[in-house]
Amino acid sequence: MLSKEQNDVLTKVGPGTPMGNLLRRYWIPVAATSELKDKATKKVRVLCEDLVLFRDLSGNLGLIDEKCPHRKVSLVYGMPEKEGLRCQYHGWCFNQKGQCLEQPNEPETSTFKNRIKTKSYPVQEMGGLIFAYLGPEPAPLLPRFDGFVVDSAVRMIGNAVLPCNWLQIMENSLDPVHTEWLHGHYHAYITGLKGETQEVAFQRKHNKIAFDAFEYGIVKRRLLEGQSEDSDDWRIGHPVVFPFMLAVGSGGLGSYQFQIRVPIDDDNTWHVWYMAYVPGPDVEIPPHLKEVPLYDVPYRDENGEFLTDYIDGQDIMCWITQGTVADRMTERLGTTDKGIIFYRQMLKEQIARVGRGEDPIGTIRDPEENEIIKLPLERKKHHFSDGFESVFKRFQTRFSPIIDDVVELFDKVGVK
Repeated sequence: MLSKEQNDVLTKVGPGTPMGNLLRRYWIPVAATSELKDKATKKVRVLCEDLVLFRDLSGNLGLIDEKCPHRKVSLVYGMPEKEGLRCQYHGWCFNQKGQCLEQPNEPETSTFKNRIKTKSYPVQEMGGLIFAYLGPEPAPLLPRFDGFVVDSAVRMIGNAVLPCNWLQIMENSLDPVHTEWLHGHYHAYITGLKGETQEVAFQRKHNKIAFDAFEYGIVKRRLLEGQSEDSDDWRIGHPVVFPFMLAVGSGGLGSYQFQIRVPIDDDNTWHVWYMAYVPGPDVEIPPHLKEVPLYDVPYRDENGEFLTDYIDGQDIMCWITQGTVADRMTERLGTTDKGIIFYRQMLKEQIARVGRGEDPIGTIRDPEENEIIKLPLERKKHHFSDGFESVFKRFQTRFSPIIDDVVELFDKVGVK
């Protein structure tokens, strides 16, 4: 168990907090590129800060304080200009660096605008997502993890705003044994109540679990009953990319599946499911599948009950029912929780590094190291061994607007 003070250190993410200072050293997804396709602005709340993301008429992206420094109205309703965003209230215009460029009703000789600058952060696009860096300069490089930059991929992005702290979501990823029960026995129970065939792939008992630090976080490995130590689940495993991303391999598919847990504030998390499927280097991808759609992942039904007949919905139910911020002061951890303990210790160590003025784990500043970062991913994952269509339908991907087209594409090229 933790003390309240220790729990606060790990869960509070606002400016000036130890965890907030650590998380600001990483590039953070703040939107999907498609969200600025038909409009110029998007309200963004991340790490307890209220911001506005915009694209000006020259195509430049900017992320600045939501409130205009003049009369504090929201710039979410601002108008894009050639080199910035113009406030709808009095016409003040700000560029992507937050510098005021124009104040139309001030005297022509006034230098007032030169002294007005609002908060701004650098942003970059990659793989259909827009990332922001909220930390001190100089910013590190935006990590080019394989799933974001691999060629010839069909991509899609699921998302949900969840009313709970980011840490309990991340700790779920360091808890392999929950898979056996929540996604195995409980899933079989739920589908059995509906008269459907019970899934058994997730029900295998965990004989061993292990966690190893690597240069970008922690590799999680499991050995299931009946598996040999040559299995990908044990020999390779899959990584928790520090500080807030889980990467999962596939059951023979050329696929990359990332779950990114973006802290909106202390009580809410933007959960992003990022998928990149590679049907093969010689496969022609239809034009409509070259777009990267963003879709909502529902987790409650029309009566407000949790949707627990799919894998991600089961996770969400457990994350949210722990409370807005999980009570770690009264928890009782067992031997199978060693991954959670390992991760908390890594968080504390990296907070200390930042406190000493050092770069935290996973920081990249050498472009040669950032061409493409290949993460350790199992390719013969037991849990995905019953075919790609079953995998797609059992997870949140069932809600994707293009999932039937993706299944058809993989079926045509003979991927099983």
